[in-house]
Amino acid sequence: MATSPTILAGASPSSSPAPANAAAPVGAPVAAKFPIVPLLISVAMGVVLATIGVGGGVYYLAHTGRLPMQGAATQKTESVALATTHAMVLEPLLVNLADSGGSSYLRVALTLRVEDVVDKKAAKADSEKAKDDKSSDDGVAPVRDTVLAVLGRQTADGLLAADGKERLKIELKTALAEHNPDLKVKDVFFTDFLVQR
Repeated sequence: MATSPTILAGASPSSSPAPANAAAPVGAPVAAKFPIVPLLISVAMGVVLATIGVGGGVYYLAHTGRLPMQGAATQKTESVALATTHAMVLEPLLVNLADSGGSSYLRVALTLRVEDVVDKKAAKADSEKAKDDKSSDDGVAPVRDTVLAVLGRQTADGLLAADGKERLKIELKTALAEHNPDLKVKDVFFTDFLVQR
């Protein structure tokens, strides 16, 4: 079996191998040594710096409250739970309506859902007031006065309209907020509502 001689690229078949100290021909490719160790160190440092940057960003967002987390959701529900309410039941009211002729009237009973005071000192004072019936009547009198003033401006046709009760509820909450700023009314419920013409 005959084998063919190996010919190096750029060398002529008739030439003999070049000596070790001779310069490589101009067109010959040079085998460059690739620096693997510095490349691996650079990649490792890049990963470490990126991890530190992302971790620092998440830490900052979590501590400033800008990152929604499960722990933050439980804190919000606890703060909502602190705002408790109680019912303020008003005795039935009988009011002449503002219709022409003056023969229309409204009989209504209201229950207000009022936000409790969160302050501990005020809560103790409220519990002491609840024991004394006369002091609780003092808080109801301004509310009844405001409700009577709003109801006295209504007409039978306005109250009997499809959205009459809802408009009245909104007007009552607005008037109570203006005249009794310490009282935080959350909702108004009609437990009795009769318009007579």
